[in-house]
Amino acid sequence: MAGLRRRVGGADLAAVPEVRHALRELLRHWRERDCAAVAELLMSELVTNALVHTESGAVVTATVAESRLRVEVRDFVAALPAPPPPHRPVPDEATHGRGLALVRSLADDWGIRARPLGKLVWFELDGEAA
Repeated sequence: MAGLRRRVGGADLAAVPEVRHALRELLRHWRERDCAAVAELLMSELVTNALVHTESGAVVTATVAESRLRVEVRDFVAALPAPPPPHRPVPDEATHGRGLALVRSLADDWGIRARPLGKLVWFELDGEAA
């Protein structure tokens, strides 16, 4: 198993392409090329969400096995008493509100877990099922 772990600073959107590049390097020799492209897209969405909606930054981890990838993005903002309902983007909204919709539609599994401080949003891709 191989992996990466990166801390990204709050509101540092320049970190998104840097983390994306690190994931690309991690997956360079992974046999599941199509899944690698999807993984980059989904990870970018989750990191961008964490940086846009929090001020404390995030920690990104990715773990890859022969045919399974798990990416986690953890922020450090106190959780709301109940998670907000999923945002349903409308066609005329340029780019806002599509991140979790992409994760829901493209990941083989995903979820959100509350942590003592913040939350962890994760997704998994199964290369053999692609």
